[in-house]
Amino acid sequence: MKNKKKLIKICYFCIKQFQFQYYLLITEKYMNKQTAPTLIDYYDKTRWDYRQVWNVRNNFSLHFGYYDETATKHDAAVLNMNRQLADWAGIKAGDHVLDAGCGVGGSCIWLARERGATAVGITLAASQVQDAELNVAKTGVKGVTFKQESYLNTSFSDETFDIVWAIEAQCHAPNKADFYKEAYRVLKKGGTLVVADYIRTARPVAPEGEAIMKIWFDNIFIPDIDTQAEHHSHAQKAGFTTFEVRDVSENVKISFKNIYEHCTRWIKLAKVLNKVNLVSDVRIGNAEGTIAQVDAIRGGYWFYGLLKAVKK
Repeated sequence: MKNKKKLIKICYFCIKQFQFQYYLLITEKYMNKQTAPTLIDYYDKTRWDYRQVWNVRNNFSLHFGYYDETATKHDAAVLNMNRQLADWAGIKAGDHVLDAGCGVGGSCIWLARERGATAVGITLAASQVQDAELNVAKTGVKGVTFKQESYLNTSFSDETFDIVWAIEAQCHAPNKADFYKEAYRVLKKGGTLVVADYIRTARPVAPEGEAIMKIWFDNIFIPDIDTQAEHHSHAQKAGFTTFEVRDVSENVKISFKNIYEHCTRWIKLAKVLNKVNLVSDVRIGNAEGTIAQVDAIRGGYWFYGLLKAVKK
């Protein structure tokens, strides 16, 4: 009975993989793509993985979450991350929030529903804007909008927002200093930047650590990650007067364990399916990059941090 259930599960997985990969192959042929994959391609081609593994179709969030005694399952943990950042930033009703790298809109929806804030989410991926708008429609939340644009060069006027918010998005910036400059520009005086992201423990770390992180970076379209001191320097140069960091790796390690187990369990089958064009190279890279990411944090080469900076 156990083996029968396992076989059914594998068959279902293969069918879904075929359906999704066929859609991607037809789409790419139609668009006549000839260039190397980009960050947008990465999120488009891993959409199915995030929806199934991270349950994004229901929790609207692509990040690791924040586990504690109030949140012991993934769906609760991703909501708890919103709560942790909102409490730390002091977000209140009426605040105007920019979610820089909004994914499919989960944080914007939570901020509007739970804190009475108005929120604008921006992302480079048109598909994420579409998904975010569908998610807002599902929830019926008001005061949330989404735009397709870069958080390094936004269309907003100076001093527009009370809060700039980013969860696991700043890591994709080629130059983190540019992120801080743009956040400072669009924040009102007294406004707060709050970030949850990956932080190096040193530059460089040990050679083996750099090699592991390169696998992670190359496969998940991260140019590099900065140290705490580098983040502090970027914030000061941009004009922020206060800067704080919290190491919350312990609150994220359950997600690391879960995703590591999932990737190592399925990657052999995925590589077989890749040989017959049922799983894309980008999706294989996503699994390999995630395994390297977890190996790197276990090796002490980076930590998961919450960052806060305030504009005087």
